This record gives sequence, structure tokens and C-alpha cells, in this order.
Amino acid sequence: MDTGVLEQMLDEACDHAVVHHGYTDYMRDYEVIVHATADPRTGIAPSYLRYLFRYCVEARCETSVSAETWRVSLDDRLIDFTTGVDLDGYVWGVKWHCLYPGAKLLPESETTRRWSKLLGIDFHEVRMETNAHNLTLLFSDLVVTEVPVGYAPFVAE
Repeated sequence: MDTGVLEQMLDEACDHAVVHHGYTDYMRDYEVIVHATADPRTGIAPSYLRYLFRYCVEARCETSVSAETWRVSLDDRLIDFTTGVDLDGYVWGVKWHCLYPGAKLLPESETTRRWSKLLGIDFHEVRMETNAHNLTLLFSDLVVTEVPVGYAPFVAE
């Protein structure tokens, strides 16, 4: 995948809302679902975009919430917006995280070179930062598609 195209795709995700992230149900690819919005004056309708990181050999998720905030955010009422909105602490129940400062392509590393050599395809590493989680993904290809409102990646058939 061309790094210039990859960087442009990642730039377009900045400052939108991450509403879901995790491995797909077949456990090879990692998806990040973003609710993309624009200033209403632009006439651009909001949409849900699926960032599918294909051939994801490594996914790391770590908190970006401070230990002090975690300490005051353990109350289970905070996982529901209606019961947590008036409490002190991080309201997990908003059910989205702001993708800011955003996603960036990291420089080539020993790990990306190793996986590229092992599998014979290019690998990249991306860091996505939100106000609650930071993701680091090691993958080969990125595909972005629009998904319908209510898209549920783990619905049993």
C-alpha cells in the first residue's frame, strides 16, 4: 500500500468519533468504526466509516485516561450515560471517543521490516490516539468503506 495514500486516509479520520474497535469476527483484520461528521453548513451528511486494517498481526490498546481519572471512574453508573452524566469521573457511557490528535503512520521499524520479509508483503504501523484509548496496529493494507447506521460487527448469524 502506498504510504502517501495511507497517510491521506488516516488524516481524514482525525477529529471524528470512534464508536467501535476490535478484531473482526474472523480474527484476522482489525476494524475501527468512525462516525464522521462535518459542519452542517457544508451539507455533508454524517456517515459511519469502517477502517479495516487488513492482515493485522499486532494490535495494542492502552488507556489514555490518567490513573487519577480512572480512580474516580470505577462506579458502574458511569458506563451508562443517563446514570453517569451528573457524577464525577469519566462517563464511559457516551459510547464514543474523540479521535484526536488522530491517526498517524509511524516510521518503518524492525518489526514492520521483519513481517514484510516473513510474508512477502509490505507492513505498516499506525498509532491512533483518542481521549480514552490509544491503539497501535501493525498491518499490511487499509480499506475504508461506509457502513450503515447500526452496523454491528459481531451479530451472530
